[in-house]
Amino acid sequence: MTDSPRTISVTGSGSAEAAPDLLTLSIGVECRREDVGAAYSEAGRVSAAITAALRGHGVANPDITTSGLNVRAEVNWQEGRGQVVSGYLASTVLSVRIRELGTSSEVIASAVAAGGNDVRLNGLELGFADPAAVAARAREAAWQDALATAGHFASLAGASLGKVVSIEQQSGHPAPIPVAKMQRAVAVESLTVEAGESSVNSTVGIVWELLD
Repeated sequence: MTDSPRTISVTGSGSAEAAPDLLTLSIGVECRREDVGAAYSEAGRVSAAITAALRGHGVANPDITTSGLNVRAEVNWQEGRGQVVSGYLASTVLSVRIRELGTSSEVIASAVAAGGNDVRLNGLELGFADPAAVAARAREAAWQDALATAGHFASLAGASLGKVVSIEQQSGHPAPIPVAKMQRAVAVESLTVEAGESSVNSTVGIVWELLD
């Protein structure tokens, strides 16, 4: 019967930064009209105008996705009558990927101009079209962090590190960078979108054998 080997378990964390090359924009359309058919038809017209503007600035069809569609009655409370329908709201959401960040401000301004008062900007997220290379650098940083910590503890215990027994890895992603919601888009001048840098985080748990 052999004794179980001594082990040390360490969690390491690391991150890697890079300039983002992909902007994902959420554009909402809200059309209020007295007639349900008119609301629905107008939402379709505004959405088509926005997508045409996006295509005119080089956004490809696969990068424009309709992610929501809703039509509902809007009601008000009136004394003696109860709830009364005051109109209808048709809404939809477009998810747009912009791959040329240098033109993103112009693209967004064009979409707002095309949608007029019925457009809403829900927010944007800066990230990477292919995050694999950045994620690999984050994992390497997490490994080195865990290795340094484990080596230090092993030295303090008068031991050395043996073979790796197990590895458990969990990766993080860049957090969305929000833009304040515009309840009524009244200006179409370009707002500057600064890409800056986005980071990918990684955490790894590693178990080593301890050698005497």
